[in-house]
Amino acid sequence: MKLPYCEPYKIKMTEAIRTSTRAEREEWIRQAKYNLFKLHSDQVLIDLLTDSGTGSMSDRQWAAMMTGDESYAGASSYYRLKQTIEKIFGMPYFLPTHQGRAAENVIFSALLKEGDVIPGNSHFDTTKGHIEFRRCAAPDCTIDAAADTQLEIPFKGEMDLAKLEEVFKKYPKEKIPCTVLTITNNTAGGQPVSMRNIRGTAELCRRYGIPLLIDSARFAENAYFIKTREEGYADKTIKEIVREIYQYADIMTISAKKDGVVNMGGFVAMRSEELFRRAMQYSIMFEGYLTYGGMNGRDMDALAVGLDENTEFDQLNARIGQVKFLGDLLDEYGVPYQRPAGGHAIFLDAKQILPNVPKEEFIAQTLCVELYLEAGIRGVEIGSILADRDPVTRENRYPRLELARLAIPRRVYTDNHMRVIAAACRNIYERRESITSGYRIAFETPILRHFTVELEKL
Repeated sequence: MKLPYCEPYKIKMTEAIRTSTRAEREEWIRQAKYNLFKLHSDQVLIDLLTDSGTGSMSDRQWAAMMTGDESYAGASSYYRLKQTIEKIFGMPYFLPTHQGRAAENVIFSALLKEGDVIPGNSHFDTTKGHIEFRRCAAPDCTIDAAADTQLEIPFKGEMDLAKLEEVFKKYPKEKIPCTVLTITNNTAGGQPVSMRNIRGTAELCRRYGIPLLIDSARFAENAYFIKTREEGYADKTIKEIVREIYQYADIMTISAKKDGVVNMGGFVAMRSEELFRRAMQYSIMFEGYLTYGGMNGRDMDALAVGLDENTEFDQLNARIGQVKFLGDLLDEYGVPYQRPAGGHAIFLDAKQILPNVPKEEFIAQTLCVELYLEAGIRGVEIGSILADRDPVTRENRYPRLELARLAIPRRVYTDNHMRVIAAACRNIYERRESITSGYRIAFETPILRHFTVELEKL
């Protein structure tokens, strides 16, 4: 018989987690004002809030931390990371930052001015936040197919080139400092972008003289999907595919806490020396000196190893395969989610799971709270709360998709945990008709409100 699949690693250390009662969870979520970010971690059984910084590092990464050089200037750790970035991405200039949103802060400070327009394929929360905070616009040019959660196409996170060109024609080049292409497309359900679309986006940008910035948090997962789904790439390595992707980019930002599999870190990299020199001052102001930015030397060494390890097929196959395993269980139970299963998460279709909750009462957030009450599972809302208010009218924005994201940390949970998650989703789906109300906002901040929002149950 054919041998079954097994993970390409073995477990060296475990961490205890506690099972709570529903009564305890009801009290804890009430105290947290129905915001799952405000829960204590020991009040959570299975934590799917994010895959950012929550993965298990390898023995090679832990060993690399012991070689970390904590010199303020000129640390050898910086140069080891620089060499890795040049080798994998082909980017000659980079600035280390403490995470992805810090990389955005540095580069957008150098690029953006009030009134600018930065188109993209579903900017994620911090990206849009940094853009709108600077009184700029972030038009969404994602393909329309992304809004149909039950449609199965291989590259559902792509840029609609016709929409993008409309933006280019509408505004003068001086008003468009860059285009942001996010791989994979998190807001649309962790959906990948094909090499054909990356190439097409780059060609369109160059035709209009506009730099292409790739938001790269899950670049390796996107490369995996190109290898397994796009014609002509099956025989290429992940590293070869990554190198081709970044041939088309002028700038990249990355939260290395995802595909770099580190607890903290990120960077911005670019081809232009002139832009690098402009960005340097903001790196020093916001993050630290150029050769450490927001990172310790030990974290830079762990990241250099993580980038190398996680651009290998077996590691990605295990990680993405576990997400698919959860999706297959949900298929068996009939629970709707954004199909096909994403690279880092399952995105539950909250509108279909809770059809009786009005959109004004935050459908996806209601589903996330129900999942926590059901089994102590913490996910995150990718819906109307995250979408924030329109910066001009201050009215709530109601996106086409109301999703509850279940982000799977790398090498942390077993398939038995996936079975618990799927069973909890099934239980909620089976009693969906009885869930008819959600929440209202009692407190919110003017921007990125989802992190600190306080809610009242209706």
